[in-house]
Order: sequence, then C-alpha cells, then structure tokens
Amino acid sequence: MGDNLKQKMMGALAWSSIDRMGQQVVQFVITLILARLLNPTDFGLLGMVAIFAALSYVLVESGFGQALIRKQDANETDYNTVFYFNIFTSLLLYLILFACAPFIAGFFHQPKLVIITRISFLAILCNAFYLVPFTQLVKAMDFKSVAKANLISTALSGLFGIIFAIMHLGIWSLVIQQLSYHFFRMVLFHYSVNWRPKWLFSFQVIRDFWKFSVHLLGTSILNVAFNNLYQLILGRFYAVKELGFYSQANKLNDTFNYSFQQVLLSSTFTLFTQVQNDNPRLIRIFREVTKKTSIVTFPIMMVLIAIAHPFIFVLLTAKWLPSVSYFQLLCFSSLFAPFYVLNMSALNARGKSKITFGIEIVNKSLIILSVICCFRFGVIGLLLGYVFSRFISYLISTYYIKKDIHLSIKNQLMDLLPNFVFGSVLAAFAFTVSLVVTKPILLLSIQLILVTLLYVLYIKITQPKLIGQVIGIAGDKLGSFIKSIKERNN
Repeated sequence: MGDNLKQKMMGALAWSSIDRMGQQVVQFVITLILARLLNPTDFGLLGMVAIFAALSYVLVESGFGQALIRKQDANETDYNTVFYFNIFTSLLLYLILFACAPFIAGFFHQPKLVIITRISFLAILCNAFYLVPFTQLVKAMDFKSVAKANLISTALSGLFGIIFAIMHLGIWSLVIQQLSYHFFRMVLFHYSVNWRPKWLFSFQVIRDFWKFSVHLLGTSILNVAFNNLYQLILGRFYAVKELGFYSQANKLNDTFNYSFQQVLLSSTFTLFTQVQNDNPRLIRIFREVTKKTSIVTFPIMMVLIAIAHPFIFVLLTAKWLPSVSYFQLLCFSSLFAPFYVLNMSALNARGKSKITFGIEIVNKSLIILSVICCFRFGVIGLLLGYVFSRFISYLISTYYIKKDIHLSIKNQLMDLLPNFVFGSVLAAFAFTVSLVVTKPILLLSIQLILVTLLYVLYIKITQPKLIGQVIGIAGDKLGSFIKSIKERNN
C-alpha cells in the first residue's frame, strides 16, 4: 500500500471512528437519560413510524451519493443535478406521507400517530438539503469535518430531547430530538464545504447515475425495510410497550455494532474504489481491514451478550429488563454483520452493484422465510430465525468475494478465527463471574475490569506494535494541542 494512500486510509478510518464512536457515546448517554425520563411506550410509538422515515431518506438519496463518489471527474452539473433531484423527491415524499398519516395511524391502531408522523417527517426535507455537501466531504475524504458536524448535531439534538423530556412532553421529546438532529446537520454540512448550488440541471446525469445507483437504491430499500421489519410486526401484532423494549434493545445493539458498520461503509468504499483495478493490492487491503475489524467487533459483541443482564439493569433500570433477551439475540445476529458490509463494499467498489443487489434479495428472502417459520414462537423465535438468516447471508457474500477478487472462503474465515476464539474466551470469563457475584453494580464492574485487562493483554501479545502506535498518535495529538494553546496564550 502506497504511503499516501495508506495515510489517507488511516486518517479516514480514524476520523470515521471518532465520528461514529463519538456519536454513539453521546447518543448512548442521551439514551440513558431519556430511558429514565420516558416510558417504553414512548419509544414504541416512535418505533412504529421509523420504517417510513428511513425509507424516505433512502429514496431521497437514491444511491446518487455513492455514484458521485465513484465518478472521479464529477463536475458542477453533476452536483447540482443531484441536489435539486433530492429536494424534489423529498417534497414529493413528504406530501405523500402527510396524506397517508391517517392510514399509518389506523394500521397500528394508534390515532395519535397522525400528528406525530406529520411533524416528525419534516426531517426528510432537511435531509435532502445536506446530502450533496455531505457527499462532497466524503469524496474528499474530509471525515474530520463530517465528524465535527455529526457530533455537534447529536449533542445539541440530544440536549433538546432531554429538555423536552424533563418538561414531561413524552413522545414529543423524541420527535424534537429527531427533527433538530437533521436541521443541525443541514446547517453544519453547508457551512463545512465551499460550495453553493447553481441553476444547473441535466436529465442525462440522472440517466447516467441511475444505471449504477438503481441497484444500490434497491439494496438500500431492502435493507431499510427489513431492518425495520420486526418493529413493523411488533407494532402491529404486539403491545406498544413490547415494541418499546425491542426498540431499546435494538438501539443498544446499534450503538456497538451499526456505528462500526457505517465506519467501514463510509471509509472503505472510497478506499476500495481507488484500488478497484489492482486486484493483488485490493486483496491485501481487504484482508488487513478484515483482521483489524475482527479484533474489535468479536470481543465487544460477545462480551455484551455475556453481561447483558447487569448491563441493562444498571444503565437503564429494572423497568427495561424485559429487553435483555432481545438485546442478546440482536448481538448474536450482528457478529458477522461488519464483515458482510465489508464484502458488499468491496463488490460495489468493483462496480458489482447488480451482484450485491442479488445478494440482498437472497438475504431478505431468508429473513422472510425465518419470519414465516418462527412467527408462532413469539419474539424470541423471530429473533432466533433472524440470527440464522444473517449468518447464512454472510457466507453467501464470502462466496462472491472468492469469485470476484479470488480470495478463498477458507482464507476469509481463517482471518476471522483467532479473534472469534478470543472473543468467546472473554465472554466465558465474564459469564463465569456472574455465577459468583449477584449484586448488579459490583458484577458489572468486575466483568468490565476483567475483560478490559484480558483484552489489553491480548492486544499486547498479538499486536505489539498497535499499542505503541496508538500511544504515539495520542501523544502527538496531545502535544500539538498543548502547543496550540501555548501559542494562543503568547
């Protein structure tokens, strides 16, 4: 890997990690506060309309963001065409959803959803206005500016949500949090780029981009629909509180898993496109990222499964304990999700969006099959079927990686095995402690201390240079920060 490209990759991964992990830490704290101030029913009500908002965001973007990133000579006509297309689409979708609000409320048997949906869907309009500036920052690999905008937006919107929750406004505190998040992103992304829209539009750009983006759009629609499928089922056939428990468990799982997937998707796609025609180099980079990813994700997810009960009891209080089993099963389903995302990112970078769309079709078919087979066994049965379908989908994606870049399935799995085994050992140690200690706070403290010490020891043995690199980078950053403060004071 060339030094310049390697530096770009490391910088992109670093700032993407700061962005996602920082957002998740802030959002995690906000969620803890809101979970104590609000009831499971409030989270359940917002969960009912989540699928409609998420589908709208995908339809507005239409896959054109990745098309702009992939086009190396994108010009002003390209950017402006996509900008105005996004705005037109968002207006159309909002009007449709506004008119459909009574039907959505009727489907879930919740009349209050009419006004909730009409207000919360205003976020779709804000989303359309910042997609092009966001894409420009990603294309330039300026993840530092992206991170700043996202962190500020998350913090401010969370503060708004907490204030409204303290004022006893219930579900509206969550609606305001969602709306203000997209509003702040819109303002900050436009502030971060030196670009203003011009009166340029070309239907030819739409046609050219559509050839590539249609498969990505289809894949994204499938992802959103099926990521929210269980919320749709629970909202329709179960009590609102039950959906609230699931939504909270899913949010906690996303805090530790989805953020890492987005880091991979946003940074590796841009990286892979730069080496898409150099197969040996692509394989080297792909395997390096896979190994580095597994050393983080496997230990974290497996330990979370082991400590789920004291973790939720201490952080969210006893009223959220029914979500423990849901959280554990969702963590199981996410074990191989980052590597599935990595495989899809590599295939898309190679221009194989048609193949990735086909893989997603199979993936979603497996989920539907699991729902049909497991529905009668309740929520636990549904989630067990989901775990199985996600793992099979990952194996399918490894086959197409083998077929396209000629990296054998055996090598792909062997790259994961050492860290998978270590994650299992960590989880076993954490679970063993729970057999001896019963007090939740003491138990969680001992578990976290034990697994942290073992993890650091493992990294020191298997990746001796990594700790030194991290300490070196942290020292350099701290030194630069102190130096800048001294210069300002002088």
